[in-house]
Amino acid sequence: MTAATANATVAGPAHRAHRIRCEVDLAPNGRSAGHLRAPLSRNTSGWGVVMIPIIVVAAGSGPTVLLTAGVHGDEYEGQIALSEFARRLDPAMVRGRIIMLPALNLPAVEAATRLSPVDQRDLNRCFPGRRDGTFSEMLADFVTSVLLPLVDVSIDLHTAGHSMEAAPSTNMHLIDDAIRLERTLCLAEAFGAPFNVLFAGVDEGGTLTSAVEARGILSLGTELGGWGRVSIDGTRIARRGLLGALRHLGVLDPNARVFDRDPGEVIGPTRHMIVPSPECYHAAPADGVFEPAHLAGAEVCAGECAGWLHAVADFDRAALPVHYAASGVLWMAAGPGRVRRGDIVAVVMQPYTG
Repeated sequence: MTAATANATVAGPAHRAHRIRCEVDLAPNGRSAGHLRAPLSRNTSGWGVVMIPIIVVAAGSGPTVLLTAGVHGDEYEGQIALSEFARRLDPAMVRGRIIMLPALNLPAVEAATRLSPVDQRDLNRCFPGRRDGTFSEMLADFVTSVLLPLVDVSIDLHTAGHSMEAAPSTNMHLIDDAIRLERTLCLAEAFGAPFNVLFAGVDEGGTLTSAVEARGILSLGTELGGWGRVSIDGTRIARRGLLGALRHLGVLDPNARVFDRDPGEVIGPTRHMIVPSPECYHAAPADGVFEPAHLAGAEVCAGECAGWLHAVADFDRAALPVHYAASGVLWMAAGPGRVRRGDIVAVVMQPYTG
């Protein structure tokens, strides 16, 4: 039984058992829009709920694709593109099912923060979640236990938020399953970002990507901007990428016109890159204000200065240089200015050769 046909046996019982109640029936063809009603007791509302928008569009037979944005509230490009896509998508354009959550971590989206203001947790470090845990853990458990059993492909739209600037890219893990790895590389090419980055060597155990991969589901993420602003290029790439990826999967009519504004054509092939080792992640050796030497996307060399760490309150102390330990292309560049010891200020990627 495929995920597209499993809904009748999985969705109903799971919905009744979970603390989060879904207003939308995930099974029928057509367009259904409503909310996940996540309980949140507070001083002014003992039985209050957080109403997280969910939109499902289904028609005919085909794969089920989960599209998420707003896992981190300060990452805007995916929220913009996916909310517009969800608003305008018509069932006549679809062959299969598309489940859309454009503001999954709604409290963080409304606060424009990475961490949830409810429990100060990073939702993307809470997977697979806990039904009886904190708000973020409960939300992660709903996605893991109710939605993922229905899903064939997950596309999770991120940027680098306030913490960094990212070269516009899709991203994925370097997984052992050769067939799924190749299918994910092809999906990244269809999305059409300038770079696709395979990475490992950092804490990924609690991410949505890891929860998706644990079920053998195709998983693709993005990093489409950062520095706490809305990237014009990143938003265009998000719109263009949704169309390209869903057409590639056969879920979206190749002639469907979904967005208000034409996001344009893909410019050039996607470059597959890899962050091969922890040495490609460069941390601040002390607290201070970091002055980067390069923007994301720049070619850099091992030994070259990545930037300078300034102790601005100690006027007699010279700036401390930070040097690249690896050559390649700068995937992530420091964003916030003031950093603490151990904060990552640069991530270098290198060509992936398979």
